[in-house]
Amino acid sequence: MSLEKYFKKREKTKTPEPFEISKVGKEVFVVQEHHARRLHWDFRLAKEEKSASGRRWVLKSWAIPKAPPKTSGLKRLAMQTEDHPYLYKDFEGIIPEGEYGAGKVSIWDRGKYEKIQWSQDAIKIKLFGKKLKDIYILVKPKGKFNKKGWLFFKKSRHSLR
Repeated sequence: MSLEKYFKKREKTKTPEPFEISKVGKEVFVVQEHHARRLHWDFRLAKEEKSASGRRWVLKSWAIPKAPPKTSGLKRLAMQTEDHPYLYKDFEGIIPEGEYGAGKVSIWDRGKYEKIQWSQDAIKIKLFGKKLKDIYILVKPKGKFNKKGWLFFKKSRHSLR
């Protein structure tokens, strides 16, 4: 998903969400509790990427309908959404009615992450947050599953080999 999709969905003069592009960043994650039409959690991973105008940092993003799992054994559906600007990692506030994603956004957890694996259909990371700690996996199921659908779960201690 591209950052340009983020810009097309929002009116800069009507929402307090960030629009600046960052050329500098760190591998961090944030989980934002989002009271929109339906309560969900937005899981975001900062990643450097190449663009037509050079390198930039973006937040790869997934919407999770239920709270992210803090223990192993729970799998959550994670729907990939458009990339967000890197500075969105600090965003908390109210997105006004009539705007895309209208509702209250607050930070549920944040921290650094260490990349273990990052491919088109599997992301394995070690999270260093207050609530989410240890190894987490995002995997895109094979088959006729929705193209944007992933599974998000904490890796079991018994399978850390």
